[in-house]
Amino acid sequence: MTGGPFPFWGCPPKDTLTTLQPKRTREHGPDDLPEFRHADQAAKGASSIWKLYYNGSVGGQAIMGIPAVRRMKVARGEALKVWPFETGFQPLKESDLDGVDVVVAEVYPSLYKAQPAPGEVKDQAQVRVTAEHFAKLDEAGKLGAAFGPGKDLAAEVVAAAEREEGWILGVEG
Repeated sequence: MTGGPFPFWGCPPKDTLTTLQPKRTREHGPDDLPEFRHADQAAKGASSIWKLYYNGSVGGQAIMGIPAVRRMKVARGEALKVWPFETGFQPLKESDLDGVDVVVAEVYPSLYKAQPAPGEVKDQAQVRVTAEHFAKLDEAGKLGAAFGPGKDLAAEVVAAAEREEGWILGVEG
C-alpha cells in the first residue's frame, strides 16, 4: 500500500517484514489516512484499525470481515444492506427495509460489560452480550433509532460515515 511498514502495524517480532513491523513506525501525518475514524474517536477506547496484533487489535477482524460482507452482498444482492453506506446514517423504519432481509452493521462488543458464563471465553461472552443488547432494543421497538446519529454529531461526520468511514452501531458520537 505504501511500500513500507505503514499504516498497518503489529506482529510478533519473529514475523517482522519490510511491510509489517511489531510497533507503529511513525505517526499519521496530514496527508495520510487518519489513524482513527470518527466512530473510533467517539467510541472511547477503540483501537486503531491499522493495529493488527496485540490486545485490543481490530485490524485483522476488519481485513477478514470486509471481504466476508462483500461476499454476502454479492450472494444476497439488494436483500442485504450495509449500514450506513446503503441505508443512510438515519433511524431505520420498517418501510426503509422493504425487500431487505439483512442489515449488516459494525459493532464494538467492548462497549457492553460481559461476564463470561462457566465454560465461555471472553470473546464469546462479549458477542452474546452484544447480541442480547440489540435484541432487547428490538423487542422494545427501539432498534431502528439506534441506526441514527447522535443529536450532536456534526453533518460532515455523518456524511463521512455514509460515504467512506462507516460507523459503530450503538455509538452516539
